[in-house]
Amino acid sequence: MAELLKADILPAGFEYPREFLRVVELGLSDLEPWLVLEGEQLHLRHQGLRERFPGRSLVPFACRQDNDDVACWDVDGGDRRVVVVHDFASPGWEQRAQFAEFKDWLRQAVEDLIAFE
Repeated sequence: MAELLKADILPAGFEYPREFLRVVELGLSDLEPWLVLEGEQLHLRHQGLRERFPGRSLVPFACRQDNDDVACWDVDGGDRRVVVVHDFASPGWEQRAQFAEFKDWLRQAVEDLIAFE
């Protein structure tokens, strides 16, 4: 299984949603243009988001290959809500999209895969 963030790094009370863990377990990590983050890449992105957006509690799980968008759980907004933030944007201008749950983001990621050339 992919190396995800450990419980001691995650925000208190946050657990990866079952649906996400199933996607990882199935090895569905390359949904071009989206890539599921794991290992060192995940740790670096998580640390960078904490530094660039200190007012937010974001748990990243995927990034786009063609821009600086990162899909994250917004723990402050409830651990099921997914937001897409444009990393390296100025704080307050980073949010690009919001989804009620991971499965809603996943549907959009598949649509992006179909449309991506």
